[in-house]
Amino acid sequence: MIFLKMFLSFFQIGLLSFGGGYAALPLIQQQIVDIHGWLTVLEFTDVVTISQMTPGPIALNAASFVGAQLAGPLGAIVASVSVVLPSIIIVLTLAWFYYRYRSLRLMQGALSGLRPAVVALIASAGLSILFNVLFGTKTFPSDVGSIKLYALIVFILGFIMIRIRKINPLYMILGCGVITIALKFIGLPIGM
Repeated sequence: MIFLKMFLSFFQIGLLSFGGGYAALPLIQQQIVDIHGWLTVLEFTDVVTISQMTPGPIALNAASFVGAQLAGPLGAIVASVSVVLPSIIIVLTLAWFYYRYRSLRLMQGALSGLRPAVVALIASAGLSILFNVLFGTKTFPSDVGSIKLYALIVFILGFIMIRIRKINPLYMILGCGVITIALKFIGLPIGM
């Protein structure tokens, strides 16, 4: 029964995640955390982090990880196939329509109309993760004083290093991991 639930959940994620992996994050969170309770919000954040560190699309990596946690290697295969199957079907269908009707303005209008929705989905996922890391909640908290200072400092420094200094995000992830382990090892409370 778990395989059928996983297949349907990840098929739905693959079917509705226009705009790529980041746009799929709210859908993945809703299915995995909110609806089925397969993972907690903290575990979901870990899945996103691991999915970012491994090669490949984030939705596929997340599906593989969750599937493996729930039902072992076969679960990883079922979740992975089900999350990419809608894309395969949609791309083949759209390619056929596009080559047949590519000169129509309606086709160009539909594609450009999806862009703002994709930006909103990505922003929603990013804010959800940011609020979880900084405050431990899914939405903006009523008590801003509950912010985790260490997380805020790492966020600001990471943003500056990636956006202004243009360092590789992988180095940022590895550096933050090493610093956090070192601080925990020496016993400093870092609020994580």
